[in-house]
Amino acid sequence: MTTMGIDAGELSDDDLVRELRQLHATRSDTFFHGSDDALTTHTSRTNELEAEYLRRHPEREVDPMRLREGARQR
Repeated sequence: MTTMGIDAGELSDDDLVRELRQLHATRSDTFFHGSDDALTTHTSRTNELEAEYLRRHPEREVDPMRLREGARQR
């Protein structure tokens, strides 16, 4: 459980996607330069939001080039 931010289940779809994009954009900086607490919080929040996104969109579109067969074709 994270101690910051609105509960993922309460976010609108647009807000959820915006929050996920922001977290993914800041991941490297947090990983390389953040404190242990910052990294733990970042990871926890990312996991919470990703789990909520997957719960809402279990049949999300998957790019065939992101699968093993697609990788082999590259």
